[in-house]
Amino acid sequence: MKLPKEAKREAQIKLSTYFHEKIPEEYREEINLDYNFWGNNVNLVEKRPHWREPDEWTECRFAQFRYDPETKKWSLLWLDSSGNLHPYEELVPGFGPAEDLAELIEEVDQDPTGIFWG
Repeated sequence: MKLPKEAKREAQIKLSTYFHEKIPEEYREEINLDYNFWGNNVNLVEKRPHWREPDEWTECRFAQFRYDPETKKWSLLWLDSSGNLHPYEELVPGFGPAEDLAELIEEVDQDPTGIFWG
């Protein structure tokens, strides 16, 4: 089942707002945050100028939100050093899927485990 338009629009609004507020304007030539959709998933990516070709930007995925149309809930996944995705609740027992994407965005922002922002 395809990601419902309402859920996609909600994700676009919340992530655009969050990313705009996360990176101060004076640093946006050095780092940027973005997202892209792939099926029912939203990949969160960090963008930086390539060290050899500063006019070209590199992208590095650092998290993923996954929408389940049956439960109408979002899940958070993190990436290991090999780029493999893992459910966040394996790291933080009791933290599970949420209906409100803002809860997951807040968890990424707070990053109590240090896996998103170091």
